[in-house]
Amino acid sequence: MTFSIVAYDSDDKAWGVAVASKFPAVGAVVPFATAGAGAVATQSFANTSFGPRGLEMMSKGISAEDALAQLLSNDPDKELRQVGLVDAEGRAATFTGSGCFAWAGGVTGVGYACQGNVLAGEKVVKALEQGFLDAKGDLPSRLFAALLAGDRTGGDRRGRQSAAIYVVKAGAGYAGFNDRWMDYRVDDHEDPVSKLGELIEMHRLYFGKSGERQRVDVAGDALAEVTNILTKHGYLNDKTEFRDAFYSFIGNENFEERADPEGKWIDKPVLEYLMKKFK
Repeated sequence: MTFSIVAYDSDDKAWGVAVASKFPAVGAVVPFATAGAGAVATQSFANTSFGPRGLEMMSKGISAEDALAQLLSNDPDKELRQVGLVDAEGRAATFTGSGCFAWAGGVTGVGYACQGNVLAGEKVVKALEQGFLDAKGDLPSRLFAALLAGDRTGGDRRGRQSAAIYVVKAGAGYAGFNDRWMDYRVDDHEDPVSKLGELIEMHRLYFGKSGERQRVDVAGDALAEVTNILTKHGYLNDKTEFRDAFYSFIGNENFEERADPEGKWIDKPVLEYLMKKFK
């Protein structure tokens, strides 16, 4: 009772899944991905073993289509399943069993597979596909654009409850220690796809990086704004130097990666966010 897209970005060498459903915590059930192997979405009376098993096969060079065939070959309930896969090379496959509740179906293209069941109609899957193809930007941006298009075209005909995005890329996780580029879930919300979009924007704010041209010198008006915030919220006083107050404040707000520890500059999106938050 879900709609999803699995996709591959050949430029970034990234794989991911975006999914939404009238079902709690869909992100705990449907999406699986491994950098260098591929991505899997398993839904409609989901067989969650399809995720790790499919990824293991694709990590060995087995195509998405062949991996799908092997997953289904020994599943007595395969006609209740719906599965989408994209492999290490971007080859895609999708399957919708005859026992899935209408409307149910899927579509594939180079680097992606879209699928859904209990949908408002075929238009939802078509919107997923077109949203992905029309979107610009990195893989998380395109996956979210697809999910939002499907949701706003009717999505799950029973309503909305949860949504998730899971994207992997070698070394793209926190501090480069793992491959988990984005991993966000909205487990129970009246408009989960919109909320998921907010979380993605939050991710970009905290973990993105601005080029030097987007850095703002902490001087003039910017210095006045920052000084006001630091003073108003108790970081800066007669016993504290500006540099120490700034460093403490930035650390407390988790923006160490987006500002100079000496207080000389700050990324413009972060400054705008902080001015709005602490106005």
